[in-house]
Amino acid sequence: MAKNFYITTPIYYPNDVPHVGHAYTTIAADVISRWNKIKGYKVFFLTGTDDHGKKILQAAEKVKKTPKKFTDELVPKFKDAWEKLNVEYDRFIRTTDKDHERIVKEVLKKVYDKGDIYKGEYEGYYCTGCEAYYTEKDLIDNCCPIHKTKIEKLKEESYFFKLSKYQKDLLKLYTENSEFISPNKRKREVVNRVKEGLKDLSISRTSFDWGIKLPFDDKHIAYVWFDALLNYYSATREKGKEKFWPADVHIIGKDILWFHAVYWPAMLLSAGIKLPKKIFAHGWWTFDKEKISKSRGKVINVDKLISIAGVDSARYFLLRATPFGDDGDFSEQALIDRHNNELANKLGNLVSRVAGLIEKFGVEKCSNKLIKNLNEKKIEKLFDSYKFDKVLNEIFGFVDVCNEYVQKNEIWKTNDKKKLFELKEANLKIAELLWPFIPESADKIKKQFSAKKIKKGEILFKKI
Repeated sequence: MAKNFYITTPIYYPNDVPHVGHAYTTIAADVISRWNKIKGYKVFFLTGTDDHGKKILQAAEKVKKTPKKFTDELVPKFKDAWEKLNVEYDRFIRTTDKDHERIVKEVLKKVYDKGDIYKGEYEGYYCTGCEAYYTEKDLIDNCCPIHKTKIEKLKEESYFFKLSKYQKDLLKLYTENSEFISPNKRKREVVNRVKEGLKDLSISRTSFDWGIKLPFDDKHIAYVWFDALLNYYSATREKGKEKFWPADVHIIGKDILWFHAVYWPAMLLSAGIKLPKKIFAHGWWTFDKEKISKSRGKVINVDKLISIAGVDSARYFLLRATPFGDDGDFSEQALIDRHNNELANKLGNLVSRVAGLIEKFGVEKCSNKLIKNLNEKKIEKLFDSYKFDKVLNEIFGFVDVCNEYVQKNEIWKTNDKKKLFELKEANLKIAELLWPFIPESADKIKKQFSAKKIKKGEILFKKI
């Protein structure tokens, strides 16, 4: 029986078109999904949109539309972006999906019946951009620490989730399951904050009505995070998908780690549902050294990203340029340099030269010494710990070895068919390992070197 592997992206707010920040998370999840397919696993890859909440309501009101109509018009733009970027997901979930709404109500009822939800009044500083409350000490000049926008003070009747009750359980979880939060530096931040103590969480709203009604009080709607986080679980209640829970990994941005590493496991513990195995919080991309932000006009949307050097080069750059988990700074020039120096000069050159020589001289099967220069065990280890930049470093180190092999042996003079066989096999192996990152180009290389008659073909990466 093939092993199951379940991976998710966050569900994105459809209040504008997707940008490079959304693309990064989704491409990374796609790379992990494809890698696990290579390993022979049965993969379930989930992405989608978070259609509820005040942020969506306000964006819809601005353009005089109902929130449902507003999100219905934006969701295809997300699906279109993932198609353009060659992302192969298995389900696109929306928080307005009927099966999701049903599960949210069931879980809320379970937690309520357990006595973990009570009624009270909430007063606090609220950032609509984050859909989150902040304490006074979190604020920077009376502004949201993330969006730098003025914060509003809210007071309303609310139901509360007994988050404080789960402080010890959460700390035990982080200790006993050292892999639960990655990377380590992010884990330390969460642990230290949880040690300071947890406040109960306000999980309902009455000041607006765009959301899922509480099953025990229909005057209240569920707080957007209590609704949104459950998408990961509700998607696996679909017929035939039950076997995928718990999730193997949630890929998220570091700005939403607290919700995923604290609220989410506490909710699941309360509801008696198995916990996910890992939450991986990657860094932020900056653009001209500033955080990518729609509200502040610092954005590169997906079409613009693709237009610079093509889909595969965009995918390659995002995972090559910075360690997964760290912050990175996006620049058009840096992407073009990677495209020219690595994809065109190294990989493209190898494919073209070897195919051209084989077309001329043919191949003769032999034992392959060249392939021994590739450390597949090391690559697998790096891949499984999401060190994508190092995986690509290893693969391109082998590309360099192969280019040197052609040069050193002067194959264009010796017509050595055995060495050309080794190089043909090396190209096929390179294509297999690069397929998660650059699927379109990898498929072309595979097709080219699997053909009965190998030909030089078109240039793989045109220089910019």
